Amino acid sequence: MADSATVTKVRALAQPICDELGLFLWDVRFEKEGATWYLRVFIDKDGGIDMYDCEAVHRPLDKLLDETDPISQSYVFEVCSPGLGRELRRPEHFEVCIGDEVRVRFIRERDGVKEITGILAGYDDKQKSVTLDLGEGNNQTLPLSECARVRLNDDADLF
Repeated sequence: MADSATVTKVRALAQPICDELGLFLWDVRFEKEGATWYLRVFIDKDGGIDMYDCEAVHRPLDKLLDETDPISQSYVFEVCSPGLGRELRRPEHFEVCIGDEVRVRFIRERDGVKEITGILAGYDDKQKSVTLDLGEGNNQTLPLSECARVRLNDDADLF
């Protein structure tokens, strides 16, 4: 269960640090796993990030979090990569991934399938929908309200 006020506060603290370092602030999540709360800040850049990028964000952001104390309970703080197969959740995620292959999992079966893969051809923030190029001139527009998740399909050939 995410606390959106906490995420908003942390995002506001993390964004200037990422901007200064030339990094893309992919996402901020504050979620409970078992008895432990986790504050995760996901960063990225062209060509990918390494542990030095994570450390370059972690140190100043950790200091800011200590100074501003926006989170009342104890938590584990992590700065990490969104990784392969990253979930697209925010408008800017969809916009930067146009032209990439994505995997869409539906909430309920749609036309007899639970999941499809295609090239992200478009995103409409007003309509809250994505358009996939399924090949051979077959485009399909999908309302995000029917999608359980949309992920990059860049890990498909790893296995």
